[in-house]
Amino acid sequence: MPNNDVSPVASVQTVADILLSEHLLNQEQYEDVKVKSASEGKSIERIIESENLVAPDKLAEAKAKLLGIPFISLANASFSPEALSFVPRSVAERFSLVPFLYDEKSKTLSLAMGNPVDLEALSFLQQKTGLSIKAFAASLPEVIKAISTQYRQELITEVGAALKETEELKKIKTVDSAQIAQIIKEAPIAKIVSTILEYAVTSRASDVHIEPQEDRVRVRYRIDGILYDRLSLPKTVQEAVISRIKILSEMKIDEHRTPQDGRFNFKAGEDEVDLRISVLPAAHGEKVVMRLLRKSGGIPTLPELGLSGTALKNLETAILRPHGIIIVCGPTGSGKTTTLYSVLSKLNTTRVNIMSLEDPVEYQIAGVNQVQINPAVGLTFATGLRAFLRQDPNIILVGEIRDQETTDLAIQAALTGHLVFSTLHTSNAAGALPRLLDLGAEPFLLASTMNAMVGQRIARKICSHCKEAYLPPVSLISEMKEILGNLFPKAEAEVKLYKGKGCSECGDSGYLGRIGIFEVLPVSEKIAHLVLEHPDSATIEKQAISEGMITMKQDGYLKVLQGVTTIEEILRVAQE
Repeated sequence: MPNNDVSPVASVQTVADILLSEHLLNQEQYEDVKVKSASEGKSIERIIESENLVAPDKLAEAKAKLLGIPFISLANASFSPEALSFVPRSVAERFSLVPFLYDEKSKTLSLAMGNPVDLEALSFLQQKTGLSIKAFAASLPEVIKAISTQYRQELITEVGAALKETEELKKIKTVDSAQIAQIIKEAPIAKIVSTILEYAVTSRASDVHIEPQEDRVRVRYRIDGILYDRLSLPKTVQEAVISRIKILSEMKIDEHRTPQDGRFNFKAGEDEVDLRISVLPAAHGEKVVMRLLRKSGGIPTLPELGLSGTALKNLETAILRPHGIIIVCGPTGSGKTTTLYSVLSKLNTTRVNIMSLEDPVEYQIAGVNQVQINPAVGLTFATGLRAFLRQDPNIILVGEIRDQETTDLAIQAALTGHLVFSTLHTSNAAGALPRLLDLGAEPFLLASTMNAMVGQRIARKICSHCKEAYLPPVSLISEMKEILGNLFPKAEAEVKLYKGKGCSECGDSGYLGRIGIFEVLPVSEKIAHLVLEHPDSATIEKQAISEGMITMKQDGYLKVLQGVTTIEEILRVAQE
């Protein structure tokens, strides 16, 4: 038996052995490191570090394996305000460690440490906090970065302070509705909710997710389209926080079995936001998603959205025609509604009657008659559109074409002299015509009413505060030349691309704000003739490209060359 225990340890003695077994060092580097270690009298780890052979996090992970200590990557870890409140910043900096989780049941504090075998630090913290300490290995650069960001973040500090005031909640194991009514009026809970919302406004988040899990409540923010884990709350405040949000959005606080929707306004400094709230019963409690709609800032113009050149010219030509249909295509969250609002505000004058049918009304535009669909009382896209035609409109916006009835009515409206805008969930502009034919549109009517189709995605913009140039690999340049063809700039100089290094302005992501990438497909005579033959999207796209359409991917690559976004972003959003 003892031999079995010893053999795995005997086979792996050093960090270099682990890195070799995981193919992070090759045989030549491995031999070289061992020789240098012996000749220079330095540790293997120090030599790997000084020669920068392996990324710091991979080195820390190998070291953790060698010591049999769990490893944590702090880049995507969420930090509990409670855990941080146990260790002052000065102590964290002195020992290069950061607390990230506190388990109330076992009274255990989990620490990420740059040096997880620092016994002095472990015994000091055990005495200071009176808690069991669980050490995790982490890369030193990540620990230092986490100390500076987590202790600086008002979100964590303020929520931590509010949690300290809710100690009495921990004594209440089951919270009945009478107690809840009292608890949610108390300052700490209100403070936690308002701090979560203030952080959402200041960090430019579009959504906040409050997700109850088995042992904690996770709070995530969607910033520039990507979800970031930013906060971890103890399970004990779950009921009170969710009930507080329900009261603000005028929902029933004693209803936990069915989904509910609500809305309220919130003001943080000068910014006022309209919040749309959705509550859904999940396995560990009710999940809340809050969508933030900013009242200030206005509706962007088409060039501000990212439309330029022939795409902008083709779209402007299509929207200035007095009648016909214009469809905006893309998946959920690709900014279709924003594009349509931008078009409507361009067309919005006192001389035209614009009517929109939406689900739901996201932004209110002065001078536009906006109607929210309500299927519960029979107000659907189809019934609303039928009623619209008796309201003497010039321009109609139908939030989405979902069925044959809406398709037929939209075509009918266009034939009787109205300009109709709508959206479809297809992956590109060319997919709109086959989809409408599948929904039962008559090919000859569709061919005569379609003006243009727009395909779009949203990519993150490079942060202007930490933007830096780099020389891309030759393979990438040749791929871009292949995709762009004669659109690739003819300049003799070497091509430079850009990326964000990461700074305090962009939350170390390297990105700040977003831009649309578009393809605009005007319905020419040839494409109208194609429609009569029930074509597939590839045939339509091929014809449009031969007529000079710039595809979404090409538009994205042009924006990469202009230094607006990165190649990684375009591949993330526009790769078919």
